Amino acid sequence: MNLALSSHIGFRYWRARKANGFASFITFFAVSGILLGVAALIIVSSVMNGLEGQLKQRILGAVPQLTVHSTAPIEQWQSKITELSKLPGVIGVTPSIANQAMIQSSSNISAIQVYGIYPDFEHDLLATMQRSFNGSFEQLAAGKYRIVLGSLLARRLDVSSGDKVRLLSGEGVIYSPLGPVPSQRNFVVAGVFEMGSQVDANLAYVHYEDAQRLMRQKPGEVKHLRFYLDDPFNAANLSADVIAEFSKDNLKVTTSDWRETYGHLFGAVKMEKNMMSLMLSLIIAVAAFNIVSALVMMVGDKTADVAVLKTQGLMTSDVMGIFMIQGSLNAIIGLVCGLVVGIAITLNLNTILNTFGISVLGAGQSLPVQLEWSQMSLIVLGTLLISFFATVYPAMRAAGVQPANALRHE
Repeated sequence: MNLALSSHIGFRYWRARKANGFASFITFFAVSGILLGVAALIIVSSVMNGLEGQLKQRILGAVPQLTVHSTAPIEQWQSKITELSKLPGVIGVTPSIANQAMIQSSSNISAIQVYGIYPDFEHDLLATMQRSFNGSFEQLAAGKYRIVLGSLLARRLDVSSGDKVRLLSGEGVIYSPLGPVPSQRNFVVAGVFEMGSQVDANLAYVHYEDAQRLMRQKPGEVKHLRFYLDDPFNAANLSADVIAEFSKDNLKVTTSDWRETYGHLFGAVKMEKNMMSLMLSLIIAVAAFNIVSALVMMVGDKTADVAVLKTQGLMTSDVMGIFMIQGSLNAIIGLVCGLVVGIAITLNLNTILNTFGISVLGAGQSLPVQLEWSQMSLIVLGTLLISFFATVYPAMRAAGVQPANALRHE
């Protein structure tokens, strides 16, 4: 195939496409369709990525991303934490204790998830510590029985810093002649945190040793370790490495991760993102069909030209190349314009919405936007492939022209 010759003729035909007004009209809508499809795909994908990233930060930053459970106490857990923190993808490891409990104030009662933490270990790892007020977590000290609540939970209980609440734990129940008696203690509210998600309504933190006393566990014993990951979505892949690390010490452990509690939420977000991408990709596919229509009409107009070129020795592959290049030029123009428009709108989306007075999330809030270049590459590659295959049929029709029949009446 003589690529240079095919490119030259294909470019000449593309420049002279105005000879057929209807074909030019269809070509314009094909290019516009690709432009709109690519731009819409970039904008919607970026907003969905931003939503997923915000949920990851606000939810998975507060709950255990990966937890190791051991039936026996983990000996020398400080040195073990140092070893585990060196695993790829692990930001930090801390002792963990968790329990479902009931919390009661003077005005209300609610079911919550209580986490026992060492504030010194969690300082640079736990996202809720950066979203707390007035150094709430620094006030958690062993034996002081202080608790930090989510903002929605504190509002529901109608409590603030300094108020007392009662924690009732299902673990550590004592059986008396009158029946089971849950373990319970009074705690003082040290402060509140706010992540801006549903975790604000059902999470509370106490000191690790206070949590052990509440659940009547042996003081200082560590059976669970909480992992902080650079990407929580890699928790499942990291589990095998963590179990293998413990097997070196002949310690059998099991793991659990965030998917057990919030997997359905992120699964729904992922499915919605995929469905939106699929629907917007159909716009590009429809535009590609318009390219087919325009090229078929162009082949009809250029039948005599193709016949003359073939009589002069032009190969079948060269003829196909002429029309494939012509159609690809239209697709590339639509793709480049769509990229420019899509990226420009995405980077200025909140400014544009504010300019027109459109409030999507409410006053003072903005849409989360996150451009991912890997997705951009897939959009570009997918558009080019769809457009390329759209040019194959018209190019084959052009290559099948018989010079004798085409020039019989010339």
